[in-house]
Amino acid sequence: MSVQGTVVKAQNLDLVFHTGDGDVHALSNVSLDVEKGDFVSFIGPSGCGKTTFLRCIAGLETATGGRLTVNGMSPEEARLSRAYGYVFQAAGLYPWRTIGKNIKLPLEIMGFDKAEQDRRMNNVLQLVDLEGFGGKYPWQLSGGMQQRASIARALAFDADLLLMDEPFGALDEIVRDHLNEQLLKLWARTEKTICFVTHSIPEAVYLSTKIVVMSPRPGRITEVIESPLPKDRPLDIRDTPAFIEIAHRVREGLRAGHGDDV
Repeated sequence: MSVQGTVVKAQNLDLVFHTGDGDVHALSNVSLDVEKGDFVSFIGPSGCGKTTFLRCIAGLETATGGRLTVNGMSPEEARLSRAYGYVFQAAGLYPWRTIGKNIKLPLEIMGFDKAEQDRRMNNVLQLVDLEGFGGKYPWQLSGGMQQRASIARALAFDADLLLMDEPFGALDEIVRDHLNEQLLKLWARTEKTICFVTHSIPEAVYLSTKIVVMSPRPGRITEVIESPLPKDRPLDIRDTPAFIEIAHRVREGLRAGHGDDV
């Protein structure tokens, strides 16, 4: 169970990578609370630690200082209890397995019986609008459909937390807009907590309840912007003064972060 609705809690988090060429200070004094039901986007220049922080939440990297909990547990405990689903930049589907069997893979590993695997697979295919594609292979689907299948796989074991690392970054703008709309609808239906890494200011503003602006390395949080936009967001909300004002704040936050680094 999460503590008082807080799903992710970072306090003065630091991470230093020790390499043959010297130490790399990836994260510095990062403090952040992600509340249940939040859609939090992380934005900043390449190398600022966005993905590193996501990997710390997932227990795939270990902080060298500070404290981090996921649902009141250590990230390692949360990973072992399968407290999150992870969607990577590339869909990462096995080409020799059908879409349905790709989705069922984590369920097989977790020991669910075949009937439950099928039930969950069908449910998540419906959630991501891929009904009828379970028998297809990844190469038979477009890039956008493959990413939706990847999201379905992350949702299959019904974790409350979804970690997404630039899942739409390689897609063209038209497909990306469509998937942004679908992701918002999915978030509304499932009430998941989502942590989302992006380089796109419009994407961050459109999707998020909270936008975390990060500085160049060592990655620091320079600003957390709470969005006043309604949860129901058609694409044309991006033309409204409220949207443009938030986008301006994000852009100014990114510029300020670069200024701090001089």
